[in-house]
Amino acid sequence: GVVKAGKESRVYWGKTLKGEKLAIKIYLTASAEFRKGMLPYILGDPRFKGVKRDSRSLIYAWAQKEFKNLSSAYEAGVRVPKPVNVKNNVLLMEFIGEDGVSAPLMKDVEVKNPRQIFQKLLTYVKKLYDEAKLVHSDLSEYNVMMWKGEPVIFDLSQSVLIEHRNANQFLLRDLENLHRYFRKLDVDIPSVEDLFRRVTGERI
Repeated sequence: GVVKAGKESRVYWGKTLKGEKLAIKIYLTASAEFRKGMLPYILGDPRFKGVKRDSRSLIYAWAQKEFKNLSSAYEAGVRVPKPVNVKNNVLLMEFIGEDGVSAPLMKDVEVKNPRQIFQKLLTYVKKLYDEAKLVHSDLSEYNVMMWKGEPVIFDLSQSVLIEHRNANQFLLRDLENLHRYFRKLDVDIPSVEDLFRRVTGERI
C-alpha cells in the first residue's frame, strides 16, 4: 500500500521473495513545477552531463541520482535507507519502519537525547562531505526519521557533489536548519560558521 504520497513521488511498502521489507519509490512523470525545481540540482552535476530536458529523461535521471547518492552515502557509513535497485522512475530501497508504517520524522517525536542526535547528524554531514563527496542540500527535521533511537537521513535525490557550483550554499542551508532545530531544544551548539568550518575545514 501507499506509505507516502506527494507531488513528486509515491512510496509503497513491499517485500522481496525472501521477505525483506522494501520501500518502493515511484517518481511521477511530473508537473512542470517539479521539473523546474529539479534543474538546479542536476545542472552542474558532471554525472548528468547531456541529460535531455524532456519530462521522462529528467525523471529517470532524478531516480538514478537518488540511487547513486544513497549508494555513496551508505558506503561512507551514513545511516540512510540501503539502496537496492533502480530502473526508469522506480527506486527500491530498505524500508525504515515496521509492518508498512514508516518510522516517524524527527520533527514529530520527542528527541530524548538531542545533543547526541545532533552530534551524530553532524558526523553524518561530515562523512557525506569527506567520504561520499556529497552535500545533502535539503537536510532538516523533515528529512530525518527516528528509528530505534537513531536518526536516519533520507530523501537524497537533490544531493549534489561537493564540486557543484552551489554546494557550499546548500551545505550552509543544511547547517542553518540543524542549528535552528536543535537550538529550539536548548542544545548549546557552536555557531553555523563554526559548524561549516568543522565540516569543510574552511571559513564561509
